[in-house]
Amino acid sequence: MSWYRSWGKRFLDLIGAGIGLLLLAPLMLLVTILVRMFLGPPVLFRQQRPGLHGKPFTLYKFRTMTDARDAQGNLLPDEQRLTRLGRFLRSTSLDELPELWNVLKGDMSLVGPRPLLMEYLPLYTPEQFRRHEVRPGITGWAQIHGRNALSWEERFALDVWYVDHVSLWLDLKILLLTPWKVIAREGISQPGHATVEFFKGSEKS
Repeated sequence: MSWYRSWGKRFLDLIGAGIGLLLLAPLMLLVTILVRMFLGPPVLFRQQRPGLHGKPFTLYKFRTMTDARDAQGNLLPDEQRLTRLGRFLRSTSLDELPELWNVLKGDMSLVGPRPLLMEYLPLYTPEQFRRHEVRPGITGWAQIHGRNALSWEERFALDVWYVDHVSLWLDLKILLLTPWKVIAREGISQPGHATVEFFKGSEKS
């Protein structure tokens, strides 16, 4: 399906993100009000993430953590800064709704490997780095097969499998299964972590 990789996937992204932003605007407004009330400004969390071919872009999410710091002025661990509202937003994936704007801009796709941290780029094996051969996604093959409960190696293997099998039907399958995975609230985080353990690299092959 070379036509889908070249222009069909982008067309689906534009249609899906556009409709999503219109339909979800009232919900996003409500979340904006709640975050402003309980966490204060800024409402959005912005961070540089690697996109297609590892090129950085600014990711947008609803803020879920406070800026609480210790006596030395250092940010407290994520688990201590994550609020009750933040846990709810993460467990329901509502914090990721602003990423629809990233999709509309062309930074992301509706479906693809999740955009991780810039610090991880030099730690990937050449095979793992292949996850950047497509745009990162709001949801993906790894997200419907365990999400954050997966090991890093399992997640990257699923990401690369997706890169090798991208198709319209696969993307539609992932999009249809994602709401059920969100409702089930499976694999939200690893035990003892706000999300997942920091990736320290795999043995190079």
